[in-house]
Amino acid sequence: MSTTTVREIQDAADALVAAFAEGRLDDYFGAFAPDATFVFHTTPERLGSTAEYRALWQQWVEQDGFRILGCTSSAQLIQHFGDTAVFSHDVETRVATDAGEETVHERETIVFARADDGRWTAVHEHLSARTAA
Repeated sequence: MSTTTVREIQDAADALVAAFAEGRLDDYFGAFAPDATFVFHTTPERLGSTAEYRALWQQWVEQDGFRILGCTSSAQLIQHFGDTAVFSHDVETRVATDAGEETVHERETIVFARADDGRWTAVHEHLSARTAA
């Protein structure tokens, strides 16, 4: 695995996490391929596209006043497999809703694929609750 490739994957992951943490939704959702899939422990079904996830996010905003206050990524690992890569990390996210603020501790895996233009694009996200050690 080349240092350049690892840096490109890390940059793509960093940009995605930063956009999420800062509430830059166009940049956040733009980091995913249109046909990306999403599996969240808080959602009973797999989401089959970025548009479906964005619609769900909008529903959270409208119904609950949902917004991201901040996000910290730690224990990052990148595994590179040719034109795909797996990025996993621990995530601590501060969220707010109409009910108040909360800090959520989760683990996340994001699968990236190299697009035709050479850019690393997220094609799958899996989020699970992180249990206390």
